[in-house]
Amino acid sequence: MLKSLYIKALNNRRYLQPEPEKTSDFSLKDKWFDRPFAKSKKEFSIAAGDGSFNIKKFLMFNYCPVSAEAIIYDGDLKSIEQSEIFEIKHLPFLKELIPNYMSIFELKCCLKAINEFDVDYYLFDGSIFGDLQNHYPKGAKQPSDIKEQLSPGVLKLFEDEINDLSTLDLSFPEIKRKVYVHVSGEGEDDFKDDEMDDVYNLYLSSIEKLLVLKEVLKKNKKIISISKTSSNNDLFHSNAPDIGILDQFSEKQGISKIIRKKVESNIVVPFPIYDDLFKKLWFTIFYVRLEENKNVLKVELPYWAEDDEITEIVEVIKRDSAEGYPYLLNKAHNDVVITNKHVDELLKISRIYETTNREQLKR
Repeated sequence: MLKSLYIKALNNRRYLQPEPEKTSDFSLKDKWFDRPFAKSKKEFSIAAGDGSFNIKKFLMFNYCPVSAEAIIYDGDLKSIEQSEIFEIKHLPFLKELIPNYMSIFELKCCLKAINEFDVDYYLFDGSIFGDLQNHYPKGAKQPSDIKEQLSPGVLKLFEDEINDLSTLDLSFPEIKRKVYVHVSGEGEDDFKDDEMDDVYNLYLSSIEKLLVLKEVLKKNKKIISISKTSSNNDLFHSNAPDIGILDQFSEKQGISKIIRKKVESNIVVPFPIYDDLFKKLWFTIFYVRLEENKNVLKVELPYWAEDDEITEIVEVIKRDSAEGYPYLLNKAHNDVVITNKHVDELLKISRIYETTNREQLKR
């Protein structure tokens, strides 16, 4: 079988090359502007963060290490870290739940870096606008009893936990216990329905993520979101993403047309909390290449930014970049990434030898 696939791959090589005649399909006029950018000469402190997770599936449970880090540079390098290993039974929405945990860790590291080190700029890996668009998994259940009990008092419990940055642990497990007692007058031992317990975890972790994000966005002028990939097609309205088209058909330093979006025009499902606040947020989105022949990056600013502000932000990003990408973001990624090899090492340290039922395939 593999031999036949190798032959097909060799035969298909010609189709994997960019076809010059297709260049005319995408006009860059008024969408991309070649332009060199200087490095900022301002004095400022800067931080960057990233997160990672991995899921090792066993027959009876999933082994899920999660990590996040914020790196601060204010003349010296400092770091804030959070990590945990979760052993979770098989769930329908595990691939949404674990990223929630990672995002909460990332956002709490970000919030601590901003609050305790008063950084001027924080480079956030990924898309906050995208997180808001997908604030709860499509098709997942929402527990009506818990949803109805998200009163101001319950939200204050959440916010008090979140603002206590002495610990960066997940807050929702303690809140789940308190909320359940508040709803039924019974104790946490009464969680007999595993499926309902899973629903609570997914829902309340989504609430916690939104609440931490709300706190982070109070410092919106400090936040710069940067993505190496994106599926957005606002510029060319093509099946191909804008970032791919710009990367393929431009080479020089430059910047794209500026896109400004209001969250409410891109949200179908209301937010479970602070719906008006989140829907009224504006985002400024653009693409930029910091060095000739290097990758195009997508940049999001969680506010309506004017053109002169955008130029200043690009110069800030460029100051500490190498090979067209922010050094601190690259370092944070390398620090936190959890590979399959890392998972195998963690399992050996934990002395976990549970079967996956795939061991025989490796013999």
